Amino acid sequence: MTQLQENKSSIELPGQWVMVAEAAEIFAAGRKTIHAGGQVIALFVFDGQIYAVDNRCPHMGFPLDKGSVREGILTCHWHHARFDLSSGGTFDLWADDVRNFPVKIENGQVWLDLTPPGEAQTRKLKRLNDGLERNIRLVVAKATLALVGDSQDSALDPFHTGLRFAANNRRDGWSTGATILTAMMNLLPHLDSEDKPRAMYVGLNAVARDCDGQPVRYAVAPLPNPEADLAHLKSWFRQFIEVRDTEGAERCIVTAVQAGYSDRQIADMFFAAATDHRYIDTGHPLDFTNKAFEALDWAGWQPELVAPVLASLVPVYTGAERMEESNSWRNPIDLVELLEKTFEGLAVAQTEGAGKNWQWSLEDGLVNILLGDEPHFSLATLVNALRQGATPEQLAGVVAYTAARRVAHFGITNEYGDWNTVHHTFTYANAVHQGMRRAPSLELLRGVLDGAMSIYRDRFLNTPPTRLPLPKTEEIASANPDKLLEDLLLMLNQQQPVNEAANLVAVYLATGGDSTKLRATLGKALLREDAGFHPLQSLEACFRQYDLLKQNPATELAANHVLIAAVRYLAAHCPTARSANQTYQIALRLTRGEKVFE
Repeated sequence: MTQLQENKSSIELPGQWVMVAEAAEIFAAGRKTIHAGGQVIALFVFDGQIYAVDNRCPHMGFPLDKGSVREGILTCHWHHARFDLSSGGTFDLWADDVRNFPVKIENGQVWLDLTPPGEAQTRKLKRLNDGLERNIRLVVAKATLALVGDSQDSALDPFHTGLRFAANNRRDGWSTGATILTAMMNLLPHLDSEDKPRAMYVGLNAVARDCDGQPVRYAVAPLPNPEADLAHLKSWFRQFIEVRDTEGAERCIVTAVQAGYSDRQIADMFFAAATDHRYIDTGHPLDFTNKAFEALDWAGWQPELVAPVLASLVPVYTGAERMEESNSWRNPIDLVELLEKTFEGLAVAQTEGAGKNWQWSLEDGLVNILLGDEPHFSLATLVNALRQGATPEQLAGVVAYTAARRVAHFGITNEYGDWNTVHHTFTYANAVHQGMRRAPSLELLRGVLDGAMSIYRDRFLNTPPTRLPLPKTEEIASANPDKLLEDLLLMLNQQQPVNEAANLVAVYLATGGDSTKLRATLGKALLREDAGFHPLQSLEACFRQYDLLKQNPATELAANHVLIAAVRYLAAHCPTARSANQTYQIALRLTRGEKVFE
């Protein structure tokens, strides 16, 4: 903003005008820094006028008075960000605009208007979108800190922005970025207030990284028939997935959305297609689907988001590997054939169990059978549970817990990459469980049995099984729960303290330590790492299973086992370079007004 011309008479203008310097002094010096309103402001002379800007470069806080002015452009001498001196607007969008102050000269004195700009929510969201478009981590971090406070509600607008961006800017469809964003939204209630913005930064940064270099997605129009029959749409959708026809399958989904079918009905379309083949893409499509529906739950099923989000799932399905094509599912035991024969009896077993009351506990042997090495026996036991009255949701919960036990028993002498093998089974089983809670069906029940067979296939990674930690009486008696959590954070600075961290958590839980504090500590440890997709996905799934198991007194001990699995997997992936956290800490210091440079 150019200064107001000097006026010898009093100038009456609204705002918080303060006198800061003698005009002659500034014109003679060419530049000067002054303190006003609790901030440092740089005054520059150019083309016979005085301009005023915040002396902190908006990029990383370097003093702009150490920069240079040429042809009305102010250049910072640290990273060479360039700004229009008259407006503060930047020519380098990674730097953000610098705040400028209106200037007037009255009776030879320089006056500045210090009225706070009152940055609008729309501008903050625009900066977030700039960071997403250009995959600039620091811009995403600063925008997130400006938007997200210590409440879950404050995260909704940036979450919607990230979800919309992910759905529309990745031609290959839904992937890890949008999944991480949704998982972070799910984690927010379990985190300390100071970690909530960091969780959203992790999710939004994952979206930016995932979409970087990807072409945009173009919407497929729904069928002209506004009253399309759901049964036909579901049948067509499954046929198109079968032959890997992405556009045909997308059109079925957007037509179902336009026709007003419920989230449960549309979820059923996806879950049926996801389980028409065995354990497709090591479980990722089902987990992605689960997260897409959870994302729309957070978004309140806003009409402009529903179709693009759900349509973005389709390429994940049409491009998925099918385990019928995998030798390890065919030999030495043909698990696919065994599963398909078992599927034939599911409907009858469910009918026989209707109206019966079935419960499970750790003492009834079902989990040990699933952890065993007899796939025929595992499947027969699950079908028998159906006959005894087990609901599909209950069986899905048992399988998800058993899959977590594979992680809890994982032997650290295995190859490091095999952590992902047991991880994939667990997150798949969790996704089936969450899907069953949303849209239970006989078709999705096939996914429960697929999960059981994946647990069977992972058995050698528990040979011999690492024992669940059993704290000693003296350990429990002498333990200080708060000190244990401090020690846990320190321990996770070491390379892969898997069993040590598990034992510490077991001691903490045995003392009656607050699981809310423990989960907040695990979240803090996770978010400071360059964690990648799997650790972020794993912790969120563990927390979800913990909440469900904790609801039933008969499974409270099982809930603790899930937290043991969570810390073992996290410890196996610590520490990292923490470069993303370094960027976040820079943004945090800038937001607080602290110096980044020395």
